[in-house]
Amino acid sequence: MSDHNNNAEKYWQANLRLILGSLVVWALASYGCAIILRPMLSGIIIGGADLGFWFAQQGSILVFIILTFFYAWRMNKLDEEFGLQE
Repeated sequence: MSDHNNNAEKYWQANLRLILGSLVVWALASYGCAIILRPMLSGIIIGGADLGFWFAQQGSILVFIILTFFYAWRMNKLDEEFGLQE
């Protein structure tokens, strides 16, 4: 029973690290590039708009979609590692 609890705890800790890492990347893309770093990115033009505006409008959404697929892929690997695959 203790081994099962230890395995479940390691699985949950790995899941939390993945969630927190994903949230940090998303926050950096959403808030960092779109709001905080916008003045520095304003000189770089992409598609007729500056890079800070692009991150605020499209970039953060694309980063979120990529993170969603990355999270699903990584969780499948984590499930296999801990013997919980479907």
